[in-house]
Amino acid sequence: MATLTDLLAEHTTLSAAAAEHLQRLVAEWQLLADLSFADYLLAVPDEDGRAGGEPPSLVYVAQVRPNTASTVFPRDEVGHRVDRPASAQGANPLMAAALRSGVIEREGIATRFGNVLIERTAIPVGFDGEVIAVLGRAGDASDPRPPSPLESAYRDAAEALCRMVVEGAFPLDEANTLGLSTPRAGDGFIRIEVDGSVTYASPNALSAVHRMGWTTDLGGSRIAEVLAALLTDPFESADAEAMIAAAAGTPDGACLPSPDIALRMELDARRATVLLRAVPLRSAGQSRGAVLLIRDVTEVRRRDLALISKDATIREIHHRVKNNLQSVSALLRLQARRSGNPETTAALGEAVRRVSSIALVHEMLSGSVDEEVDLDTVVDRLGSSLVDVWLPDGGTRVTVRRENRLGVLPADLAMPLVMVLTEVIQNSIEHGFAPGQDGAEIVVGAIRDVRDLQVTVTDNGCGLPEGFDLAASDRLGLQIVRTLVSNDLGGQIEIAPVPETGGTRVRLDIPLH
Repeated sequence: MATLTDLLAEHTTLSAAAAEHLQRLVAEWQLLADLSFADYLLAVPDEDGRAGGEPPSLVYVAQVRPNTASTVFPRDEVGHRVDRPASAQGANPLMAAALRSGVIEREGIATRFGNVLIERTAIPVGFDGEVIAVLGRAGDASDPRPPSPLESAYRDAAEALCRMVVEGAFPLDEANTLGLSTPRAGDGFIRIEVDGSVTYASPNALSAVHRMGWTTDLGGSRIAEVLAALLTDPFESADAEAMIAAAAGTPDGACLPSPDIALRMELDARRATVLLRAVPLRSAGQSRGAVLLIRDVTEVRRRDLALISKDATIREIHHRVKNNLQSVSALLRLQARRSGNPETTAALGEAVRRVSSIALVHEMLSGSVDEEVDLDTVVDRLGSSLVDVWLPDGGTRVTVRRENRLGVLPADLAMPLVMVLTEVIQNSIEHGFAPGQDGAEIVVGAIRDVRDLQVTVTDNGCGLPEGFDLAASDRLGLQIVRTLVSNDLGGQIEIAPVPETGGTRVRLDIPLH
């Protein structure tokens, strides 16, 4: 499905600033739908489809349904034209009139579609002194009961916001440097006047404030004073008071919030943590108070802290495992130096290298927050460490380098793969080159897509011995490699000569799904 940006580019010649205003409106209009108990459709003049001197027709480019009521548009209306036959549910004859007049157009009598009465309204979207689009609002008018206090408060706030849409004042260009989410109207709704006094608080809002420690009703209270009594941090209390004052205005009603003032905050009381957002209400340049949306996020933050603590514990475990493995490696190295048997010394040296490779992965995991390992960093460090601890007879100096990126793998795949690479690279260093060979080099390459990772380890040494058979080899290192590749990685391994250089290539095919 085409995005709003695509549809605006296809049907309109709006400026970048006007298109951005519509983008911000669509990003915030869920609040309008919830407060109105109604569906909203955004229509723009179809400049591309106009003929001759005819005025452009309107086409729907975005749609939102309320969380507080049933939708009256079960089908997607985006991409359809407004001037369809009157029998079409998305048709709205008021839209064109609102585009021309620049004022809110209301239907005098509800329209029946099937068994549902729909009350329709058209709200012109103003920007920089012009009407650039129209909002079509359609709500269920079948319920004959009088509205509850909550419904009345919601609808009054919605009407104020719609007037701001006409004037181009909603949504505001507010700062949200912390990236806080937006509470919904159903989470908690508080209506305050210009002086900050509460005229209505929804039951959910009362519950959130009571969990913060407030014990009485909010009606008539000054919300800034309530928060000051509940918050433990005086600086946080001062910031909340400044936010509310900027949103509600001043007694003369002329204060407008600055784009630099954040209109949403996370507040920590003694008993609870809440997310608070202030939505200023104004018309004709005068402040009319504000709406506060409040959501209790205590449990969310508690779980976040638990996850942070758990993550720190896991990283500490990896760090301690790494330290213990390094201690084991040091003990094995010490034992190897004291041994007078060359075979024992060589076996202990191989054990040291295997333990060190596992410790290297745990070291990487101790600094990771998501149990993933950057294989490129590990391979770079692994190659240099293996070369440093092993120098074959004759003084052959081997260079290990990496081509392409292996990428990041989860720990359960990274651990066996690093052990396999350790064995393969070490085997090439130990057996792959003639004594004193110039330009000895091992290249670790990779080809990766969504489903598979192919890793190659290629040397330019003296090649495989005559009659080499991987399956029949009784060397411990190669047996470890076969077991890890087949059992832990679920992949395949192939060792073959490289005719061009006379060296050897080891190829690993590892599924990632």
